[in-house]
Amino acid sequence: MVGKARVHEAADKEAADKEATVKKATVKKATVKKGPTRKTVPQKPVAPKSVAKTAVTKTAARKPAATKPAATKPAATKPAATKTARSKAAASKTNLSAPTASPKGLLAMAPAVTPVLTAVPRLHSYPLISPQGKPVSVVHVAAELAPFARTGGLGEAVANLALSQVRSGLKVSIIMPLYRQVQAVVTDFVPVGDPYQVVVGPRTEQAQLFESASLRSRELEGKPRVYFVASGQYFDREGIYGDSNGDYDDNARRWAHFSLAALNAIPRISEAPTMLHCHDWHTALTPAYLRAYHPAHEFYRNTSTLLTVHNAGYQGHFPTDTMADVGLPWEFYNHQMFEWYGRMNMLKGGIACADAVSTVSPTHAHELRTAAGGFGLHEHFIAMRERFVGILNGIDNSDWNPATDPHIAYNYSRTRLSPKRQNKAALQRLFGLPERPGTPVIGMSARMVAQKGLDLILGSPRFLSLDAQFVFLGQGERRYIDVLTELAALVPGRIGVQTKFTVEQEHRLLAGADMIVMPSQYEPCGLTQMRAQRYGTLPVARRVGGLADTIEDNLTGFLFDDYTQADFIQACARAIDHYRHPQVWTGMVKDAMSRDFGWEKSEHKYRELYRRAIAMPHWRR
Repeated sequence: MVGKARVHEAADKEAADKEATVKKATVKKATVKKGPTRKTVPQKPVAPKSVAKTAVTKTAARKPAATKPAATKPAATKPAATKTARSKAAASKTNLSAPTASPKGLLAMAPAVTPVLTAVPRLHSYPLISPQGKPVSVVHVAAELAPFARTGGLGEAVANLALSQVRSGLKVSIIMPLYRQVQAVVTDFVPVGDPYQVVVGPRTEQAQLFESASLRSRELEGKPRVYFVASGQYFDREGIYGDSNGDYDDNARRWAHFSLAALNAIPRISEAPTMLHCHDWHTALTPAYLRAYHPAHEFYRNTSTLLTVHNAGYQGHFPTDTMADVGLPWEFYNHQMFEWYGRMNMLKGGIACADAVSTVSPTHAHELRTAAGGFGLHEHFIAMRERFVGILNGIDNSDWNPATDPHIAYNYSRTRLSPKRQNKAALQRLFGLPERPGTPVIGMSARMVAQKGLDLILGSPRFLSLDAQFVFLGQGERRYIDVLTELAALVPGRIGVQTKFTVEQEHRLLAGADMIVMPSQYEPCGLTQMRAQRYGTLPVARRVGGLADTIEDNLTGFLFDDYTQADFIQACARAIDHYRHPQVWTGMVKDAMSRDFGWEKSEHKYRELYRRAIAMPHWRR
């Protein structure tokens, strides 16, 4: 057993020697300036440019919701101004904002075209059957999807879950917006039917569905069908959620349009019964529209909904009159549904309307039921009881395999570890650090934001005074990027920083680093710690969310509990002390590399949750 006294003595000595070097750098608080108000002009959906090459743009960071203290929620009152808006909206014959819409309702808005469908496997072999004995199709609705457009782990999680579901035998489709940056990845768009109307509140808008001809031809190769909702007014922009000025001012209208456009398109791409799987607050209005305006039609009566909360820190808060603007009935503005401290909360309303809700790890499901970790919604997660579960995300083991990885300098495996040392040397050269085989390299691959624990890393000189080299990869808040860049200039032989994130660079970092740090405030699931263990790079992480579910302390990594610099530094010193004992370290590396974080188990759990959601008595049956 490694002696604790020696660990602290070594850490304190190193801190005293090197503290003066990095003490000058301090983290400055930054304020986010709100961008100018935009006026949007209604436009028809534009067909994507199939030949022009559009540069991939970086998207603005999503703004996390502030956690509110638990409080008794007052009864919602209807503002007089919005009553008028509601009356005008209800007067329109084609508007969906009135709950008394005719039985044709949603189907009248959907394009009357021949569905693009493929043969469904025979019932005895199909993995998801309804209580009526019919095969159930799955349709994902998401704001991000790898490799087309993503800002974090959401797009990768949706893509890999859908791929795993197809491999299990399910018929799976995915609907996402057709952003400007998607056209840099896809150039062979083909329309799926004609443009169709989407009536959102007082506005009648148009949308059109597209797909890639080459991707469609790969369905027989075990790939899900991917459909893109085009709207030049809402999605032909620089970023997904915002630009350099901040979040887009019309985000409520953008995601309302997408949610309803996706719902209207489902009859043409899927057969009843359908499992509609929505992801995060951007698509949370989809189950709400389904509940508010369900027609007496078998297709929608046989559509069940699951909402997965990937990050409850982002909820979609808007002023109260947004309810009328996006065409939702005022009956839904109450403390059990959309009302949240005098504002509209899209995630909260979607949770109330969905048949079932999940989050991305079992531990995070427990955290969301607590006042400390529920982001103000803990009472609602508690009230859902068995309708709310946590299912761990996974990674694609074939993509994250150091034995076959084409992006790293030298391939290696659990039984042939020596090339990892060569990858370490390659990483040191890549980040401009001297090649020191005996010095541990500590890496971080993440968005450089407060949630990821940057205040623990940069708030004190003790961490960067440890006897190690440090490499940072990722974009983020300017206040953190500026400090990291300044530190790299002050001590160029010990700290390397690259703010241009690429997947290839992340592969190289994980192959070359000895350990990674993830001192997160909260982490619903996290994927980096799974990938790192596959590459024999041991994580030092806080015991929260998916980190607690995927790292075994002192076996495959190092965990700490309190969000304090003292606890974090102690865990890092413990990791470095283990590194000084090669036999112990190699054993931990081999244990970490033997872990299986593939999607197979999680896909099976999602299928079980689908069955429960389909069988649950709910508002349509």
